[in-house]
Amino acid sequence: MQPDPELEAFATKLFDLARAGETAALAAYVDAGVPVDLTNDKGDTLLMLASYHGHAVTVQALTERGADPDRANDRGQTPLAGAVFKKEPAVVRALLAAGADPRAGTPSAVDTARLFGHDDLLELFG
Repeated sequence: MQPDPELEAFATKLFDLARAGETAALAAYVDAGVPVDLTNDKGDTLLMLASYHGHAVTVQALTERGADPDRANDRGQTPLAGAVFKKEPAVVRALLAAGADPRAGTPSAVDTARLFGHDDLLELFG
C-alpha cells in the first residue's frame, strides 16, 4: 500500500500544531475525530510534542480529551520525562494533574530530574 501524500501532509500539520502550542486548532481537530494519541514515525504523540516544547495549555487540552500522559515513544520516553528534561515546570504540573506517573518510562521523570539536578521538579513528584 502506497503512502497517501495528503494524509501525510495532514498528520505533519497536526504534529506542527502540537509543537507550536496551537491549542485551539489542535483541540478542534481532536474534537472532530483525530485520535488524541496519534503518533508520528518515532512514536511521539501530540502530547509528547506539546510537552517537550513547553505548551502547558495544549498539554491540558489534550489530557482533558483523553491523551495518555504515560504513553512512551519508541525510545521509552514519556511526556513527563521530556518536560523534566526541558525544565518546563508548568508542563510538569499539568501532566501530574492528568495522572502522569513520574516513575514511568526509560529514563523516568524521576531519573531525569536526578540526572540533571532539577531538584525543584523532583520535589513535585512527592
